[in-house]
Amino acid sequence: MWLYAVAALLGLLLLRRWHRERQTVPRLSEKHVLITGCDSGFGELLARQLDARGLRVLAACLTASGAAQLRAVTSERLQTVLLDVTCSKSIAHVTAWVRERVGDQGLWGLVNNAGIAIPTAPNEWLSKEDFVKVLNVNLVGLVEVTLSLLPLVRRARGRVVNVASVMGRVSFFGGGYCMSKYGVEAFSDSLRLEMQNFGVKVCVIEPGYFKTMITNVENLEKNFYASWEKLPAEIKASYGESYLRDFVSMLKVLQKGYNTNLSLVTNCMEHALTSLHPRSRYSAGWDAKLLYLPLSYLPSALSDALFTMFYPKSVGKA
Repeated sequence: MWLYAVAALLGLLLLRRWHRERQTVPRLSEKHVLITGCDSGFGELLARQLDARGLRVLAACLTASGAAQLRAVTSERLQTVLLDVTCSKSIAHVTAWVRERVGDQGLWGLVNNAGIAIPTAPNEWLSKEDFVKVLNVNLVGLVEVTLSLLPLVRRARGRVVNVASVMGRVSFFGGGYCMSKYGVEAFSDSLRLEMQNFGVKVCVIEPGYFKTMITNVENLEKNFYASWEKLPAEIKASYGESYLRDFVSMLKVLQKGYNTNLSLVTNCMEHALTSLHPRSRYSAGWDAKLLYLPLSYLPSALSDALFTMFYPKSVGKA
């Protein structure tokens, strides 16, 4: 009997959660949302999605061409602005631009989506500058954008939605990308606690592997070969060219599992912005839910053993 009681209780809890998450924020058509990284991928799709739902979208793009393409497929309500998240002057300009548009109402939503993955390679193949380039976009830029716009979000008692990754839970390749996503997780956790008294909710999106510019295999392959060519002969001899070939082959195998349905991610973002009771974390994609998140809870010895099975083997020279 107690099993039936437990099952019934779990069912009621799931029903309650479903009911709470279906409740939406009122007067969405009056609310402004700023999204970074709207040139392509998740940002571009989310901007179109929210625009179609009637929100006042402020789409920040890196390039003028990206902004023009987005305006061509959206309503006149959507506005675009150019933003380089690594440039303090650009961030200050966009903050002033946003303040003019939202007025006393404040900024309901900030979606920190802009990100890069290249340069990436085994850590020993990279320089300090390679790490800094990725960290400046994915983490430091995200922090500066958030701090600049936070007073406007507090005024609206709104939402901060930070795009991390399953690679912010488990790290199995080198470079600044995984490091930056671990940092996004940590920043979001502390900010969520600090903002509770202000009525601001902070949500983290953790996508699995999706087909975007970040996961473009051709770009990643060129990046690997470029990093290899810069290496001293001693390091090349230690790894061997077979390591490079196997690394690229592994990447092409991973590509076959990339998810092309980007709406799985943007639907999570939309829910975080429009639900009365958003989640603190959203995992998007079957690989995130069934592979990477469970792996993140395993003892390191086990997860290391699993990843090592698929890792290329070096020639082993010291």
